[in-house]
Amino acid sequence: MTSMDSNSASHQPAILLEICTDSADAALAAEAAGADRIELCCAIEAGGLTPSYGCIKRVLELLKIPVHILIRPRSGNFCYSENEFLQMLEDIAIAKTAGAQGIVSGVLNPDGSVDTARTKLLVEQAQPLSFTFHRAFDLARDPIQALEDVIFCGANRLLSSGQELNAGEGAELLSKLATLADNRIIIMPGAGINAKSIDKLLAPKLFTEFHMTARVFSDADAKIPTGLSERDPIAQAGFWHTDTQKIKSVKQRMNT
Repeated sequence: MTSMDSNSASHQPAILLEICTDSADAALAAEAAGADRIELCCAIEAGGLTPSYGCIKRVLELLKIPVHILIRPRSGNFCYSENEFLQMLEDIAIAKTAGAQGIVSGVLNPDGSVDTARTKLLVEQAQPLSFTFHRAFDLARDPIQALEDVIFCGANRLLSSGQELNAGEGAELLSKLATLADNRIIIMPGAGINAKSIDKLLAPKLFTEFHMTARVFSDADAKIPTGLSERDPIAQAGFWHTDTQKIKSVKQRMNT
């Protein structure tokens, strides 16, 4: 699959919905609910980190839709040490070997600019897979310059909330970015996407791809009433599940 196949193939819908998931079960649920593509990671509560090889392998074996792998070695900022960056390059190689269709990553400089040298190396390492520059963009000091830098690096798409807490609030900047991009890169709104906010983003007809997590929290099956688990808050913590109804509701709005 070439770098742009996930967008140009005839079987792809006019408007595509990418779902961020952190397990094989979540990815399968998202696919069944109508997701067009998966962004696979772990630790979504930390903004998403690189998933394990076992998770990558299992998801790629099970799913029929494209899977893009998040490459992020730790939480926090997006400025990485040499060892962290080398790890990212190795993780991309592993994801490619496993059969992923795309890579999601990016690097910033401490001053808030895009680290073009390192990001370009990530894009080159990912080729011929599709490359998404992720929401590190939303921490960039100058979003217009950052857009040009991401395009210069060769990324195929840019995931952004418009530098707001959710994409609905960032709709003005997202629209400006899409206009300035002028088809040189896909601008993919993400963060806080739901059946209500999607209408505002669909209205200008500038976006062909959207990104959401679509999760719901449950602790119904979390507690194991034995031994230390009764006194350990970590053992009693609940966990997140893919909310298939949220996906179906957004897909319905996208198709009307």
